[in-house]
Amino acid sequence: MEKQDIEYKQSWRDEYIKWISGFANANGGKIYIGINDSGTVTGVENAKRLLEEIPNKTRDVLGIIVDGNLKSKARKNYLEIIVEAYPNPVSYKGEYHYRTGSTKQELKGAALDKFILRKLGLHWDSVPQPNLKITEFSKEAILYFKSKAAETQRINPEILKDKPDILLEKLHLKTNIGYYKRATILLFHNDPEKYITGAYIKIGFFNTDTDLVYQDEIHGTLFEQVDRTIELLLTKYLKAYISYKGIYRIEQYPILESAIREAVLNAVIHKNYSGGNPIQISVYDNKLMIYNDGELPETWTIEKLQIKHPSKPYNPDVANAFFRAGIIEAWGRGTIKIIEECKRAKTQVPEFFYNNSEFLVQFNYPKSNIQPIKIKQAATTNNQKIISYITNNEKVTIAELAAKIGLTERTIKRLLKELQDTNKLMREGSDKSGKWIVV
Repeated sequence: MEKQDIEYKQSWRDEYIKWISGFANANGGKIYIGINDSGTVTGVENAKRLLEEIPNKTRDVLGIIVDGNLKSKARKNYLEIIVEAYPNPVSYKGEYHYRTGSTKQELKGAALDKFILRKLGLHWDSVPQPNLKITEFSKEAILYFKSKAAETQRINPEILKDKPDILLEKLHLKTNIGYYKRATILLFHNDPEKYITGAYIKIGFFNTDTDLVYQDEIHGTLFEQVDRTIELLLTKYLKAYISYKGIYRIEQYPILESAIREAVLNAVIHKNYSGGNPIQISVYDNKLMIYNDGELPETWTIEKLQIKHPSKPYNPDVANAFFRAGIIEAWGRGTIKIIEECKRAKTQVPEFFYNNSEFLVQFNYPKSNIQPIKIKQAATTNNQKIISYITNNEKVTIAELAAKIGLTERTIKRLLKELQDTNKLMREGSDKSGKWIVV
């Protein structure tokens, strides 16, 4: 039987050089000429001549060297062609072939892009994007990053004082030739979708798989998307269960807030953004599902994610920025942290599903006879913080509020508007020199 690194051919044809390129582009392997698919030696004619011709033709067509051995069994000659794995992409007449499992595939489109990047030691998010200017990046996102990074001290405080272009360069978000990387677009651009299709998050509430009740789309930088998505899930989509312990009222979500946050962060950081699809979150009365395009490292399985494992983010530059801001850990603990926290809180551990290019986390709600009610606890808490800071400083700026509360400036602006619309807050004077008045 053929294996990942072995191919049997009863006779030789020059088109089998494609198989040699497939092995060279993968992990290497051996091709046996004169053996049938069941592994039985059938013999090959002109074995000595082929032993010389095959390496020469491979060198001329592919530009690589292979070794050949003449072997014999039951007086039948057969050939062993040994192919090493090559560090650079190997092309067969402009085509790129790859050995996977016991088959050979011709790589095209996104699969070819990913293959070439990997061979060159690059990741999708580290590819340079020409013609990007520093003026296209969000000042609010950069300020948000600085405030978070200052709290965690995972970056030299002196670097945080640098101008934005110097800061991005020291975060390794700029190439040696001066181009900003794709990761910079996702993290700091005013409109990431101008360059990256599907770089947003979609949330929908469903009665059934086909009955969509309402939905939201979350756009902006990845920092904004994470904050806004979690806020919407907690204030609009999930229901809190109300119970009492003595005279105290207890409000509890069917899923731990920390577990939701880790799952959303995992989806954002490990997403394959070349797919063009948004991250999709489907909420039901009995479960929550987070889906994203993504690929596990080669040989990894779902089971490996549930035990201690090394950190291998799909987008390392994006992950590094989130780590420096103190939003994630760097040691591959995302899925483990979700599992551990669910066990500690005695709630159901989520299910993980993976099928080569799609990753899904499913939280199933625990059964409860307690009456669920929708609450807006997170939004209320943030509004109270805003009121408190304004009471102490009526000229506090939006940027200062964002840094103090840990939200994006866009979120602060939205909450301020809600407070004004509900007559809890007034603005007197201009945006620049005016002040806030608590009603």
